[in-house]
Amino acid sequence: MPDASPFYFKFPKMNFLKQNIFQALPNTTKEEIIEEIINSGNCRIERIVSEGQSSPKNFWYEQEENEFVLLLKGAAVIEFSDNTETPLSEGDYIFIPKLMKHRVKETSASAKTIWLAVFFSD
Repeated sequence: MPDASPFYFKFPKMNFLKQNIFQALPNTTKEEIIEEIINSGNCRIERIVSEGQSSPKNFWYEQEENEFVLLLKGAAVIEFSDNTETPLSEGDYIFIPKLMKHRVKETSASAKTIWLAVFFSD
């Protein structure tokens, strides 16, 4: 695969360790928990665990990276700066281009919401 492809990532030499995305979850989450799974410099993958959290009022993410988010469990609503909202349920995914203002309007308060977020540059 050529280096010019936006989806070609060079990962540093690393030891591979099998993990399970649903294991080692906290019992309760007063604050959202963000765990970096891998970071190669041009690609970062995170597991995010929420339980009723949302972005602070009037706060917007406006990241320098593209973001692909897969909702594995729970439910959430992503809000964009143009006031559009995208509800997400288990199995839904969304691509958010870099510099697109967005925020987490809400996550399920009755169960954990588990996200897989992939950040990458052009």
